[in-house]
Amino acid sequence: MTPAERLSGRRPNDDEIEAIARATLRRLPSPFRESLGEILLFIEPVADAETARRVGLRHPMQLSGLYEGVPLNHQSVSYPTILPERITLYSRPILAEWQGTRVSLDQLVSHIVIHEVGHHFGFSDDDMHALEDSAE
Repeated sequence: MTPAERLSGRRPNDDEIEAIARATLRRLPSPFRESLGEILLFIEPVADAETARRVGLRHPMQLSGLYEGVPLNHQSVSYPTILPERITLYSRPILAEWQGTRVSLDQLVSHIVIHEVGHHFGFSDDDMHALEDSAE
């Protein structure tokens, strides 16, 4: 979504968000891309209140993405993966955040997808924020 499209008031749809997310997954470097296995990707308008509470948020609009599964660092033959692992992106919170920032929709969705992929690899939110801060 270009700045001109943002100014025009056109709202991206779920298919566009999904296309950005899938392109982000395809661009992940090897071996990360291959390590994702059969993770499913879903786009939903907004999380339900219980899901938001389960992850420690007060309101569903605070949740833009969610990884559900067993992180790789916890998988073993004695603790098999619970299938299917999934990443869900919530379009309404994503679009609300996008409208309030100067970043492109591509950048925002890619950031959220990579964050959720980080959870698949066992990174905590604090780990990912520290990595982002060190990269700046």
